[in-house]
Amino acid sequence: MKAFSVKSSVFLLVILVLTYTLHIEAQQCRPSGRIRGTNPPPDQCNQENDSDCCKDGKYYTTYKCSPPVSSSTKATLTLNSFQKGGDGGAPSECDNQYHSDDTPVVALSTGWYNHGNRCLNYITIHGNGKSVKAMVVDECDSTMGCDSDHDYQPPCPNNIVDASKAVWKALGVPESDWGDMDIYWSDA
Repeated sequence: MKAFSVKSSVFLLVILVLTYTLHIEAQQCRPSGRIRGTNPPPDQCNQENDSDCCKDGKYYTTYKCSPPVSSSTKATLTLNSFQKGGDGGAPSECDNQYHSDDTPVVALSTGWYNHGNRCLNYITIHGNGKSVKAMVVDECDSTMGCDSDHDYQPPCPNNIVDASKAVWKALGVPESDWGDMDIYWSDA
């Protein structure tokens, strides 16, 4: 009876470890492919906020997913202009409108954008010891790029919160440090 009990316990432990491992594995977001960059036509890639332009022959990783969302999701905050003529390019995906740089708005990487399910909803961004609420108005496309629709910029990484100047100001980040910053966010 004791031998049966030990064997059963070991078997149960193995099953639990495998189940946990598969659960962790399922939560990971892996690249879905890559695209080959081409040089943009003259004056077709707006580098207003130090945006990158695609390079001919360089391969860029694409994603259809983002890391799992939690009550404190780690991300990289980047700078974007949602104004007409800004480096955001076209009007925002959620409402087909441009938004002032003085309004706290964001674009989320494809997986977090979730087919528009977060459109016009607020998220809370925590960074630099402060927090701010910002409205989701656009997708930072992780699946495509290097074309006119994407202002000849590479695909977004899968962990981006692309924010207006108003968000950076509200977080109290000195303008000289605007660009990339580690943050945490959650649905508001």
